[in-house]
Amino acid sequence: MQVALEENSPFEAVFEEISKIYTMGETRVCALDRVSISFARGSFWAIRGASGSGKSTMLNLLGCLDRPSSGRYLLRGEDVSRLDDDHLSEIRLKSIGFIFQSFNLLPQSTVEENIALPLYYQGWEPAQSFSRARMLAAQVGLSERLGHRPTELSGGQQQRVAIARALANDPAILLADEPTGNLDSDTGLEIMKLLTDLKNAGKTIIMVTHEAEIAAFADHQLVMKDGRIDAISH
Repeated sequence: MQVALEENSPFEAVFEEISKIYTMGETRVCALDRVSISFARGSFWAIRGASGSGKSTMLNLLGCLDRPSSGRYLLRGEDVSRLDDDHLSEIRLKSIGFIFQSFNLLPQSTVEENIALPLYYQGWEPAQSFSRARMLAAQVGLSERLGHRPTELSGGQQQRVAIARALANDPAILLADEPTGNLDSDTGLEIMKLLTDLKNAGKTIIMVTHEAEIAAFADHQLVMKDGRIDAISH
């Protein structure tokens, strides 16, 4: 599968024959086996599969946290498959937003400071970064919690902070790893409605989940099995 590298390409991310092989001693594990898939701009995908199916490896490669053993990964038309660590770090900072099951917030920092953190690393002036943090806090319904620390927030509020932080750099892709895994059912559904709103506003979202009810919020579902795509539904 070859995709033209055009500025107006409808694809945000493309895997072309991607394989990932891990070597542990004398054992070679093929976590992904020649996977080809295109993620359209503004789409919402759910990746499902049993433990060891390859879904977490796929998310790590999409997030430039790892490199493929073979194949090409095109992000916004750029082949990022063989970039060095510095370039991958820059791409993560500028083009990818991460949402984690465990929130990964700085415990001693306020809501405002946590949201503004990616902008600090990009060299934004404090006044600008905190202005954007306040705007994003309002977008996720946390304007009244700007001065609170994570321990003073509910799980759902902490995940909203994490989502706002992921949006700080206006990323090409939002990657969510079990975003409702630490939340009760009602709070989880609230978070999914928020992600749906972000998708409707044009964000590309790729989410790993093991819950069918959560996956149903996505436009497309991809099921992994033994490192390969087992099924795709739209």
